[in-house]
Amino acid sequence: MKALNKAMLIGRLGRDPEIRSTPSGVKVASFSMATDFNVKNRETGEWDTRTEWHNIKAWRYLAENAERNLHKGSLVYVEGRITYDSYNDKEGNKRYKTEIIANELISLEKREGGASGEDVYTPPPQSSSGSSDQSGGGDQDDGDIPF
Repeated sequence: MKALNKAMLIGRLGRDPEIRSTPSGVKVASFSMATDFNVKNRETGEWDTRTEWHNIKAWRYLAENAERNLHKGSLVYVEGRITYDSYNDKEGNKRYKTEIIANELISLEKREGGASGEDVYTPPPQSSSGSSDQSGGGDQDDGDIPF
């Protein structure tokens, strides 16, 4: 049985993407993104808006496109996988971080002319020489489905 690690978010950037390059010259963009949801306050009966912050990382051509087209406040759709990491801070305390590694970014901002969603940043098609089918299709036997 295959596993799935997928996050899909729509929200606004909390800051401009920070662009860095690895020693080999590969670009990486990091930015924070806010998503909102409503919760009813039990005491007052009023609806409160809560905000969750997500750390997003985009590599290579996605980082280049983020650098050119995204800025603080941009409305964007992000799809990717969730990663967890731990490290020790300067005082030796163990810290944890959660990030979304983007594999798709779509700007939801309206462009001049009224259209939105025109800036689609998806990975280029993978070579068919790979041993695994990344598209989710293929020759899957119904006997492999666990339900």
